[in-house]
Amino acid sequence: MIKLEKVNVGYKNRKVIKDFSLNFKKGEFCSLIGPNGAGKSTLLKAIAGFKEISSGTISINNTNISTLTKKTLSTLISIIPQEVILQFDYTIQDIVSMGRFPYLKYLHNYSKNDLQIIEKTLIKMELFDKRKKLFSQLSGGEKQRVSLARVLVQDTDAILLDESFANLDINHQIEIMQILSDINAENGKLIILISHNINLASDYCSRIIMIKEGQLIADGIPQNTINKKSISELYGNAVIVKPNPVTQQPNIFYPGKK
Repeated sequence: MIKLEKVNVGYKNRKVIKDFSLNFKKGEFCSLIGPNGAGKSTLLKAIAGFKEISSGTISINNTNISTLTKKTLSTLISIIPQEVILQFDYTIQDIVSMGRFPYLKYLHNYSKNDLQIIEKTLIKMELFDKRKKLFSQLSGGEKQRVSLARVLVQDTDAILLDESFANLDINHQIEIMQILSDINAENGKLIILISHNINLASDYCSRIIMIKEGQLIADGIPQNTINKKSISELYGNAVIVKPNPVTQQPNIFYPGKK
């Protein structure tokens, strides 16, 4: 579905992503992991068309994204950034409705179909009764549900998340991961998320992609990627890796104080 071929991305004279090639298929649930500054966010921004690449190609459904308008690309790929910053304090319903903007014709209001999609999504995400609340009045977990509702309304085949729930408590992180897992299973959407919670990524994602200094270190199912050697290479830390007794997926444990 999404294909990267020898992609290079940088800022001024510094190359961040280096000759990066990777394919993503529809229906995959992928996690990008790696240390801060590895290029994960830059990579997602390039895929979403927010960051221009210096060389190489990024294509979706065999079409180079550089040939697509922003509006067309917004019907194919949606992204939830690290932090949602609003110039005005909109209601939940207003923000979720923004997901339909790519489908609106010039000077046209929402169609009956648009309104049905918005209402159905608000109900699905348990936000309908709160739809008139202002965004500033919401908890961190509620804000993430609103962001997810907006991209569901946007109805793209690919959803990107840039460390979108890093500041949430573990309860809300698990809740968001379960919602994403359900979306992936029910709708077959490609989900690519950046996560610093390696254990949650291993427990929920079908594919782990490890990035360091803008280059691919490992790529595959959790059982083949999350191990002492790869974690040490990625972060420089010695850890213990054992199966989660519930999911049987590899989880990391820290040695603790000596």
